[in-house]
Amino acid sequence: MRFTITRLMSLAVAAVGLSLFAVLLLAPVPARATAEDPFDAAGSYKTKCVACHGAAADKRFDKTLTDDQLIEFVMKGKKPEKPPNMPAYGEKGVTAEQAKSLVDYMKSIKQ
Repeated sequence: MRFTITRLMSLAVAAVGLSLFAVLLLAPVPARATAEDPFDAAGSYKTKCVACHGAAADKRFDKTLTDDQLIEFVMKGKKPEKPPNMPAYGEKGVTAEQAKSLVDYMKSIKQ
């Protein structure tokens, strides 16, 4: 069987193509965030909460309230006598478990 340069090049291109296909097929794909993923309460606090509550949760946060009350504020929001209002983060995708993590984090940094 005689191989011409054109035939050898065609075989080489096919081999490279199959190799690339195999690599792409077997390459790890990043998983989407799921409920099992750990929630970064500190990071979320810094991006969503610190502007109103301060770096040490020393503004507009009463850690003497029950966890249930505080979680409800995170989930449903709160309209105090004067602005700014606490947004309803439940409407923005925050779960009750994540709200609990935020409340626990805020309590841990409150002085």
